[in-house]
Amino acid sequence: MHQLQLTKPDGRRLTLYSRRPIDTGLQAPSPFAEPLHPNPHLRWHPLRGEWVAYAAHRQDRTFLPPPEYNPLAVTSDPEHPTELPAGDWDVAVFDNRFPSLTAAAHDAPLSTVPTAIGNGHCEVVVFTQDPSSSLGRLPVEHLALLIEVWGDRCRHLGQQHDIAYVLPFENRGKEVGVTLHHPHGQIYAYPEVPPVPRRMGEQQAAHLAEHGRGLLETMIEREIADHARRLLYLGELAVAWVPACARYPYEVWVATRRPVARFEQLCDADRLDLARALKTVLLKYDGLWQRPMPYLMAWYSAPSQGDHPGWHLHAQLWPPYRTPDKLKVLAGTELAAGWFAVDALPEDKAAELQAVPVELDR
Repeated sequence: MHQLQLTKPDGRRLTLYSRRPIDTGLQAPSPFAEPLHPNPHLRWHPLRGEWVAYAAHRQDRTFLPPPEYNPLAVTSDPEHPTELPAGDWDVAVFDNRFPSLTAAAHDAPLSTVPTAIGNGHCEVVVFTQDPSSSLGRLPVEHLALLIEVWGDRCRHLGQQHDIAYVLPFENRGKEVGVTLHHPHGQIYAYPEVPPVPRRMGEQQAAHLAEHGRGLLETMIEREIADHARRLLYLGELAVAWVPACARYPYEVWVATRRPVARFEQLCDADRLDLARALKTVLLKYDGLWQRPMPYLMAWYSAPSQGDHPGWHLHAQLWPPYRTPDKLKVLAGTELAAGWFAVDALPEDKAAELQAVPVELDR
């Protein structure tokens, strides 16, 4: 993997990644000449025992512009720069101009609940220069590079003393709130481990202490042994499946077969097989609907600081659909109680996805 680190005119950082050497003469453009100086803050939710981030400046971020004003396209006219330079690169990562968390946050306002400065970091990950492509249409080797990029960013951000957890994710489709159609994702670096991965870590540690082996490792072996009823991809090193406990129709998990806690512990072969597994899932999504399938994808790795026995790197994908023409939205029991009610069996939805033929490029 080759990379080139640059600085934008407004002070934000840009890193270009490629499978080939990158021209060191490239310059980092920006649609903005001056820094924004965002100042998010946190407020404590006493009943839930968790922080809520407030970043009012995000109301001004770019929202579904026409193609000619795509800020994630490469710059073609220096008089009207975008976020990215023209050149031979595959993946780009830059500081989000409209972050929910930032290391520059200061002076949290007083309130009737405890408050704190919104420390952290937010990055935008542009998957490809092609605005008409998608994650599932990228070559396997490109996806393997992206997985390596996620690892590099998680390692870099996780080394900062005030960062406890790093989460790469993608929102795809306006149905799940995307504001730019160009294939991209985000990375959030949090000052403490958020509630969802914190609980995952607790469950994995408890299972390891009781059974002497990892929780996801056990789940994967059970899925394989259960006549592969919910498996979508089974490779030598990676696997993708509809979990028996899926909370959403068509929910899919992707993981290495051996326990790997963090991206940086993956080898080249691991990344390639994970790329095949992920591409298989995304092609099945689009093939089932015969159109781009909206989803939210998050990659869960171990917290940045310290040792966390039992952690198993994996992705979870949640499409919002029950059927091709009906959305699954969070309703009373899910939002109010956190108790999901699903009107579709995981086995039935797995069978639908299994029936979609997929051809990988390698």
